[in-house]
Amino acid sequence: MNDILKYLPYKSSFLFVDNINSLDENGVTGDYTLKSDAFFYEDHFPGNPVTPGVIITEIMAQIGLVVLGIHLMVNGVQQRGVAMDEGSFPLLTSTNVDFFKMVLPEEKVTVTSKKQYFRFGKLKCLVEMHNADNELVAKGVFSGIIKNAVK
Repeated sequence: MNDILKYLPYKSSFLFVDNINSLDENGVTGDYTLKSDAFFYEDHFPGNPVTPGVIITEIMAQIGLVVLGIHLMVNGVQQRGVAMDEGSFPLLTSTNVDFFKMVLPEEKVTVTSKKQYFRFGKLKCLVEMHNADNELVAKGVFSGIIKNAVK
């Protein structure tokens, strides 16, 4: 399952996936532990660091949409006119996220995503994030497409 991580187009400072715990054509569950030395904690907020909502959204998107989308494309859920190759990358097209709890440095969060549909190269998922106490941190609907890089 964690082999899928080699396809992620992110580098270390912006990779927000530690483990993929379950993955199939209908959904994915994975986790990430926030590092206390992450670049965004320095100024958000000095002396009282809190994970920015945009980072929470990014973690949810990387695990809940990008990993699942890559899995669907790489493992043969092909669609006419849509193909994934080394020039492809996932592109987030829309989100609608509600936040319920803060996430602090060194917290481990788990993201679960359930596919709503995948057609014409567009993937739509219902994504939830929970903390280590299994409390709902955030939930939302994420959509994206697989795009080929212009050469």
